[in-house]
Amino acid sequence: MSSKTLRLILGDQLSLENPVLASADPDRDCILLAEVAEEASYVAHNRHKIVLIFSAMRHFADLLRDKGFTVIYRTFDEGVPSLQKAVEEGLKKSKAEALLVTAPGEYRLLEAMQGWESALGVPVVLQDDERFLSSIEDFETWADGRKQLRMEYFYREMRRRYELLMGEDGEPEGGKWNYDADNRKGWRAQIDVPQRPSVSIDSITQEVIDLVEEHFPDNPGDLKEFRLAVTTDDAQAQFDWFCRHALENFGTYQDALAEESPWMFHGLISMYLNIGLLEPLAVCRQVEAAWRKGECSLAGAEGFIRQVLGWREYVRGIYWHAMPDYAKRNTFEATRALPDWFWSGDTDMRCLSQALKQSLDLGYAHHIQRLMVIGNFALLAGLDVGEVCDWYLAVYVDAFEWVELPNTLGMALHGDKGLMASKPYAASGKYIQRQGNHCGACRYDPKETTGEGACPYNSLYWHFIDRHQEYLTKNARMGLIIGGWKKRKAADRDAIVDWGDRILATVLD
Repeated sequence: MSSKTLRLILGDQLSLENPVLASADPDRDCILLAEVAEEASYVAHNRHKIVLIFSAMRHFADLLRDKGFTVIYRTFDEGVPSLQKAVEEGLKKSKAEALLVTAPGEYRLLEAMQGWESALGVPVVLQDDERFLSSIEDFETWADGRKQLRMEYFYREMRRRYELLMGEDGEPEGGKWNYDADNRKGWRAQIDVPQRPSVSIDSITQEVIDLVEEHFPDNPGDLKEFRLAVTTDDAQAQFDWFCRHALENFGTYQDALAEESPWMFHGLISMYLNIGLLEPLAVCRQVEAAWRKGECSLAGAEGFIRQVLGWREYVRGIYWHAMPDYAKRNTFEATRALPDWFWSGDTDMRCLSQALKQSLDLGYAHHIQRLMVIGNFALLAGLDVGEVCDWYLAVYVDAFEWVELPNTLGMALHGDKGLMASKPYAASGKYIQRQGNHCGACRYDPKETTGEGACPYNSLYWHFIDRHQEYLTKNARMGLIIGGWKKRKAADRDAIVDWGDRILATVLD
């Protein structure tokens, strides 16, 4: 753009690879970053998330100034209500004649920005976000004409495109595309979990922590436990540590549930990828290099790369492919109110309590805790889809709607009638028992389905199967389960369903 331009950078676009910066002229253009009330409060964001984004924004602004840019920075305590207002004031201050911004990752914000040009009276250019490895157009091309949009086939195409874990013959290393079956070992405290290094809290981050504690006292998040990197260098250092000390066991225990550690051997980089501190292709290539040097198994490297190159790009594609109607879908017409204890973790179900409290306090839980503990319970209990999605969007540090909504509504709740998942991810307490050691500290018995002390997941599982069997019977992958349920004696089925009703009337209270 030849005229003086105001270039807006959002809090999840903190990368020097941001397309807005590609053509920026430090001698002419002005950069705007703003901490605004509307974005910080449209859900009850975890305080870890707010601190992460605000502190990372402030550090990024300093980096841009060091590179010679003029930066307008609006802090939260200045009381700017919205991004539109921040832009309006930024245009006046900079005397810029146009606005350039990389397209946001959330539909609600994109819809708002599309009305800015007429509201602000200057040209507004929305730049494609090229930091993703599959553009929205790429995904639409892949999806066109397909009856089913399964991640596995999208992932294979991405592997070929970026030549990750591919042999010279053009075939996947090891002869298989997917080693998920090798990455499902449960946890019985077999080995020590390495102690993760802390991240130093500098004066900028401490100032933000103080601000968030003052303005968001009732939001979830124990800021005494804040441990997140807020610069690219520190995020890279955290990822380097993971590659050296945890990657070797990541694949083996990526589905494990443990009393001993909230982190286990996970990468803990999704929040850095999602706000721009790390780049997706770079972390994939670093893990591939570690495998080629013999520092981790092929199964572990493939599992990690599949999550970033495959799953992360796939859910973004699904989001933009299906929005805005996607957010309104609700396959099972689930409308039961979210229990208050979802905001405290105060439930006797040990696995669920641990996952909830960890999520609330730290803003983090790994994919099995989110999908097969919290999400599974919400699915089985028929909790309101909108309320559950809002809860996930609020509590997790890495949650932005483009990634949260498909993962929650689509995968966890099967609310999209199988657009993403070939069957509902429903499971009884026996699955949770296999994956970890929570059951040993729980007052409920995963071997029992009915009666005092029986694991609520068990009766709720069959209660779910029973009330939705008409829909589930049409699913080829559910045939054996439905058939087995129908073969049970009517009295046994009635007893289980009745106990499930009791659970829904008491445990959810």
